[in-house]
Amino acid sequence: MPKVAIAPAGYPAIAPYSPGVKVGNTLYISGTLALDPEGKTVGSDISAQTRLVMELIKSVVTEAGGTMEDIAFCNIFLTDYANYPGMNAVYKEYFPGVLPARFVVKADLVRPDLLVEIAAIAHIDA
Repeated sequence: MPKVAIAPAGYPAIAPYSPGVKVGNTLYISGTLALDPEGKTVGSDISAQTRLVMELIKSVVTEAGGTMEDIAFCNIFLTDYANYPGMNAVYKEYFPGVLPARFVVKADLVRPDLLVEIAAIAHIDA
């Protein structure tokens, strides 16, 4: 099955990767950070960073022809577990229906000013 790169305009890809790759009806969304199109960190608190990350994920899903309801699984990385409640408060706003399966781990991210990274897998019925 062919792979199709999904790269919405303005998505901040700071390394050699595709923001999303669609194979059949499955969309793999790369780890997404709170960055602007020039690669600068946006927001200094977990709520602002999580909201931008979710909006960027939404842009990839939309570009691929899906909706946030198509997301089935998320990988979430936090630099500090103290940010868990704030991340959850924003995250749940994006999934009003069935929540995706997920895991959350504490990890260092590519830069110290980044607080959260989220990757996702969606199944889009075409």
